[in-house]
Amino acid sequence: MPTKKLAAAAFKRLIETDAPAAARFLQELEPGESQALLSGLPAGATASVAPHLHPGFLAGLLETLQPDAAGEILQKAGQGPAADAFRAMTAVARAAVVDSLPAERRKAIQELLSYPEDSAGRLMTPDHIAFPKDTLVREAVQKLRELAHNHNAATYAYVVGAGNRLAGVLNMRDLLLADASVPIESVMRKGVLAVSPFMDREELVRLAAEKQYIAFPVADNDGRLLGVVATHHLLEPGHDGAAEDLQILFGGSADERALSPVPFKVSRRLGWLLVNLATAFLAASVVAVFEDLITRFAVLAVFLPIVAGQGGNAGTQSLSIILRGLIMREIKPSDAWTAIMKESAVGLVNGAAIGLVTAVVTWLWKGNPALGLVIGLAMVVNLVAAGAAGAAIPIAMKKLGFDPAQSSGIFLTTVTDVVGFSAFLGFATVFSAWLT
Repeated sequence: MPTKKLAAAAFKRLIETDAPAAARFLQELEPGESQALLSGLPAGATASVAPHLHPGFLAGLLETLQPDAAGEILQKAGQGPAADAFRAMTAVARAAVVDSLPAERRKAIQELLSYPEDSAGRLMTPDHIAFPKDTLVREAVQKLRELAHNHNAATYAYVVGAGNRLAGVLNMRDLLLADASVPIESVMRKGVLAVSPFMDREELVRLAAEKQYIAFPVADNDGRLLGVVATHHLLEPGHDGAAEDLQILFGGSADERALSPVPFKVSRRLGWLLVNLATAFLAASVVAVFEDLITRFAVLAVFLPIVAGQGGNAGTQSLSIILRGLIMREIKPSDAWTAIMKESAVGLVNGAAIGLVTAVVTWLWKGNPALGLVIGLAMVVNLVAAGAAGAAIPIAMKKLGFDPAQSSGIFLTTVTDVVGFSAFLGFATVFSAWLT
């Protein structure tokens, strides 16, 4: 028992000093160990770490507690984390816990759950600072000082009018430099951008990138301030989306996980591996066309991987930029041709620079200026093709109704290999008289 109390006390100190680290530590434990550790903590300590726990994990912990204890934690936790955990609990557990919640908290959680998943309403936190617009500057400053320990270094405070309608936003610098006796209405910045609680995450991410705001106020149709969506809350869940895009890009599956069953993994990967095999044979067939030329000039085989590799790298650069543009909705349908032409132009400039360097190195290495010219020209052609393909492939897949990230890398590699091999061996054929 003393050891258990000691462990609980040490974990409580960790929560107080670094709640995210405490959450990571807790989620790495076996379920029984995490439950035993939390059982020795007061509800307030568990509530402090709740925002940093995965909702499903927190729900599992709450389901092991008595309904009153779980309800107390949900009451003390932020409304957003409480709503997410409540939603992840089983129907039986929810029914048992809901009766233990105060009517006000129960209503707040129900309101949050009424918004669509991944909407501003579900992502927002009601924990923000707002003052009536007739509040004096000195009163606002004093209140901010009192709230300093409960809010993380607020950069903005909001100003509301009658009916809690959003009127403006206060910048801390403007507030501190203002006359202490004037109402904050004369200091606030008007025309603040408020988002609808039904706006989805993708649109919020686009706005965050465009406006560079730290947070967005959320208001209903009547302009009433409901809460605030912090930009870092948009980015944290975004890691899962980025990981899914990465899996899809290289022929994996967005719904595959590290510990998924082997048959499931095979079913999600084998099809794309077969596609990759077919495209590899396509590239090999190009080389086969020039088999006699390679037999005559064996040195050409040394440079084939260089041309293909540079094309693949350049194409991946273009592909990543275009995928980001599509995800962030920076590229509209009318911008497709412009994006492709710009990436092609970048490929031309980079190809000329890389081609010149490669030509000189090859000339000095092999002592044959014609060989240097052949690989230099091939590099220019392949990097232009890589830029164009890196832009066109994801745009075309999106237009056809497919996920723009879905195995674009496989098709891009095919383009850069086929074009690179064809250009290099084609130019070698043209200049074969000077390669001897």
